[in-house]
Amino acid sequence: MSIQPEGEDLRKATKWISDKLRYEQNVSMARAIEEACMKFDLPPKDCEFLMRFFAKRSEG
Repeated sequence: MSIQPEGEDLRKATKWISDKLRYEQNVSMARAIEEACMKFDLPPKDCEFLMRFFAKRSEG
């Protein structure tokens, strides 16, 4: 069992995706999100949140 606060994995995943998109060439946003969801073992609702969050971020 982890002692991390609730939502900590989502925050880590968000930072991980941001870094991956910034520093790696030819990586798609969808692929980075998919990898983060597996790496941080996120539930589907958090994966959907990440998709919406990064879609809005890329628009504006």
